[in-house]
Amino acid sequence: MRKSLIATIALVTVLFPAATQAAATPALSSAVDDSQILTIGITDDLDSANPFTGLSSLSYEIFTLQYPTLTQYAAADFSIVPGLAESWEESADNKFWTYKLRSGMKWSDGVALTAEDVAYTFNRIINGKYEKTNFGSHTESMVEAEALDELTVRIEVSRPSPIMDHLFVFILPKHIWESIDGKAVRKYENIGTPESPTVGSGPYTMIERRPGQFTRLQANPYWYGGDRSVKEIVFKVFNNPDALGQALKAGEIDFANGLDLGVYESLQGIPEITTISATPASFSEIGFNTGAALEDGKPIGDGNPLLKEKSIRQALNWAIDRAAIVDKVLGGQGTAGNTIVPPLYPQWHLEPSVPYTYDPAKAKSILDAAGYPAGADGIRADAQGNRLSFRLLWRTDSEASKKSAQFVQSYLADIGVEVLPKGVSEDALYEIVGQGNFDMFEWEWGIEPDPNYILSTFTCSSRSYEDGGTIYANLSDSFYCNPAYDELFAQQAQETDFAKRQAIVTQMQQMIYDDAPYMITYYANGLQAYRNDRFTGWVSQPSDNGTLIYQWGTWSYFNVAPVSDASPSATPAPGSPSATPTPTPSTGSSAPWIPILIVAVVIILTVLVVVIVLQRRRSTSGDRE
Repeated sequence: MRKSLIATIALVTVLFPAATQAAATPALSSAVDDSQILTIGITDDLDSANPFTGLSSLSYEIFTLQYPTLTQYAAADFSIVPGLAESWEESADNKFWTYKLRSGMKWSDGVALTAEDVAYTFNRIINGKYEKTNFGSHTESMVEAEALDELTVRIEVSRPSPIMDHLFVFILPKHIWESIDGKAVRKYENIGTPESPTVGSGPYTMIERRPGQFTRLQANPYWYGGDRSVKEIVFKVFNNPDALGQALKAGEIDFANGLDLGVYESLQGIPEITTISATPASFSEIGFNTGAALEDGKPIGDGNPLLKEKSIRQALNWAIDRAAIVDKVLGGQGTAGNTIVPPLYPQWHLEPSVPYTYDPAKAKSILDAAGYPAGADGIRADAQGNRLSFRLLWRTDSEASKKSAQFVQSYLADIGVEVLPKGVSEDALYEIVGQGNFDMFEWEWGIEPDPNYILSTFTCSSRSYEDGGTIYANLSDSFYCNPAYDELFAQQAQETDFAKRQAIVTQMQQMIYDDAPYMITYYANGLQAYRNDRFTGWVSQPSDNGTLIYQWGTWSYFNVAPVSDASPSATPAPGSPSATPTPTPSTGSSAPWIPILIVAVVIILTVLVVVIVLQRRRSTSGDRE
């Protein structure tokens, strides 16, 4: 009997080691109440969980949740507030920027977060090639980053820079990423699992990913912002917009993002659901292949060379009715587009003095003057028989993209231009465009509060590049290349006087508008809805009619909580005056292994009872014999 019990205890110790000793690092309770799980319905999936690769909106949302930046854009007005760094300053000679980190920070695996991690992240981008795709515009002026001590990092710059106090660069854990070299990083997936979550320093880290279905994150017990009421976040993918709306109505999800107009309207008036039409921090466009080439000028792809002609691109811009597209595609939930910085940022947005209006007669006149009369079939062609016939790729992930392509096809047909639309996934579209194998495409860009990033995408150096015989897409999707524009970009990138920089940025936007590598269609409102009987504490960015998620930051996630809680957040959001830099393990109890221990004890007692019963049965059997 004694031997059986000892063996049973030994077996339980093997099967449940956490039950016999305290966990080495803080962990969440294994039992997360449903009220603590925030489920967000989305229509766009991850294109990559690797910060050096991912470009989709969801990818950036998850990056921001896992890897905070040195500073943040405030929720109210995009002003600069502390992030990982609690203070920063520029040297008197403008050659160095020094950042002081919060004390006591740790990565989600318990390893201390230090200035070495910050220096590593920036140096990897400075010295890398692939790593520059998403972050090169932020590090262009940097020479080297150096950890002066555990909490102090200094970045040397080659010239003054206006963006050093708001670098939207995700800080990565050196002890995880340093083993992934420049070649391996291109295929590194960075997928977290329940047994091996991703390692980050943000409020949440990934623990599960099923492509096309969902991505699940758990609260980081070491996050410097403290404990949160929401223990898990699930981003659930819906391919059908109607299904997304029905899931919200049924309470299967708590928040719906990226609603189409019909579903959005069907949710209005339901007492338990609050709808939001947020001012957009994005623009949608039809992009033109202006002459695909690598950064060194080597031509690539199979684009129609006629789109190299600026006059043709300008004519196409005069041919579409943007106001009608907003009305018919967006149902009025947006505004007609013009320039590459949306009106949400009035200090940077340009309203062109001579905007492209709907003027098909003018479009026809331009094409006639350029030598493209209409043929017998109604399609225009030059004297050599080169027809104005263009392929147009639209995103199958977006109903608005499909509808926009259809309207553009119709408008251009009216002026004698043939459009051949084809739907492809966003992932496929990015690769097709990067190889230069297109004529036109429909896309949407999210725009940072500072214009440096979007301006950089039109520079010659942002075109695709070749490495080891393989062509890699960069950020330029129109392959626009203008040395005069590049010169202006270099000027604004080192101009620290706001008024002077603003004047240069205005000039650059006008140049892009006139050269027409894009046909900007609209600024679409962000249609969102949430169950007000499930969660509260949502924060908009900016405060005046801003978006609740997919922000330049993660303010809602800092504050949202179940409606049953007494207050939206147990800890003030980081960056606020009362926020504490001291991490608080998000465990749900001071000893997260206790529930496991209880389960193990129950198992032991159960096995013990079974053993006793068996022993008694054996004894009885022996007596009978």
